[in-house]
Amino acid sequence: MNVYDFDKTIYDGDSTADFYIFSLKRHKKILLLAPSLIGAFIKFYVFKIGTKTQFKEKMYKFLKYCDIQKDITDFWNINIDKIKPFYKNQQQKDDVIISASPEFLLAPICKTLKINYLMASVVDEHTGKYSGINCHGEEKVRRYREMFGDTKIHEFYSDSYSDTPLAKISEKAFIVKGNRLLDWDFSK
Repeated sequence: MNVYDFDKTIYDGDSTADFYIFSLKRHKKILLLAPSLIGAFIKFYVFKIGTKTQFKEKMYKFLKYCDIQKDITDFWNINIDKIKPFYKNQQQKDDVIISASPEFLLAPICKTLKINYLMASVVDEHTGKYSGINCHGEEKVRRYREMFGDTKIHEFYSDSYSDTPLAKISEKAFIVKGNRLLDWDFSK
């Protein structure tokens, strides 16, 4: 079984950021949220006040202006070509995607790609509120163990060393830099 992060790993970019920009172009009312989003950004990223989940919930308020199912379908119709070739060439039927991105955003593309196992942040697609913890770091291991127990990960792929907890429980781990696959550096 191989496990993959999604954004900047098998998808060339950040799907949440791309969906936000896509939605902004389609629904100009989202601009009304700009002052509160800028404030939340400064609070979290500059002054380190609050949690990443709190920041993301503030950002996800834009969803109330979306026609969510239509927008997501249209978004993936346009962005499916951002799935990286290395993944398409080695995809297997038991692949697992574990991502901090919202499940409602990734579930349609996983269905299209015939990826049967998705673990992602559970976010209400209308309100942007989280149910549970952002699927990041150690939470990814917890969620993996919850679904697969002690089943060993054969190969693990991610663009970020914040995923070292998953890399540690894998037989082989790769850091993804653009289209290059490098051996995981456990000293980082």
